[in-house]
Amino acid sequence: MSTQTVPAWFIAGTDTEIGKTFSTCALLHLLTTRGIKAIGMKPIAAGTGSDGKNDDVEQIRHASSAQAAYDLINPYLFQPAIAPHIAAAEAGQEINAERIVTAFTALRGQAEAVLVEGVGGFCVPLGPDFDTADLAVKLGLPVILVVGMRLGCINHALLTQEAIAARGLKLAGWIANRIDPAMSRFDENLAALKERMHAPLLGIIPANSTPEEAADRLTLPDQLPDRRPC
Repeated sequence: MSTQTVPAWFIAGTDTEIGKTFSTCALLHLLTTRGIKAIGMKPIAAGTGSDGKNDDVEQIRHASSAQAAYDLINPYLFQPAIAPHIAAAEAGQEINAERIVTAFTALRGQAEAVLVEGVGGFCVPLGPDFDTADLAVKLGLPVILVVGMRLGCINHALLTQEAIAARGLKLAGWIANRIDPAMSRFDENLAALKERMHAPLLGIIPANSTPEEAADRLTLPDQLPDRRPC
């Protein structure tokens, strides 16, 4: 299989802290249960612990069934947990799209499926004239949108859907993540989204579940072979 035919998706979110990393890990577990060697990528991460590591990157690395060099999985890591373009400027760095594309291409050569998680929402600035939507375009990937189910999510989801379409990208599917288990009128909000989103609902992630448990509630946006032994 050539690297161009290895399936890959860009994981975007309606906002920050709505479960992109969790959903990425759940999808990686789902791919693995189907016998598909999958790897996750977090091109840009901001915020490190006392060990100098980023928690999102570590979760993705551990959920991947294929392993790769750290700087391929995470080409850009900044210490303060702030907007990436600000963190990059303070570090005297420029987030270079070609460096990310090169790392992504290398990962595609080491796995049978790749998930690339964005940072923050879909249009977060990465530099003066470059944002995460531009990165998704540069990678040329269909988008899986994680919708954080809480008050206001319908507007956020529909605006993000429009932004994805405006960049000429395919919305491959969306995930409803119950980040607010006490959300009022959840079923009604979900129904409104299902009526208005122009892509399939890939699943609902229950509150307080693990990525492994959530994987059982999800489907993949494209048909991939199930390589589990009969």
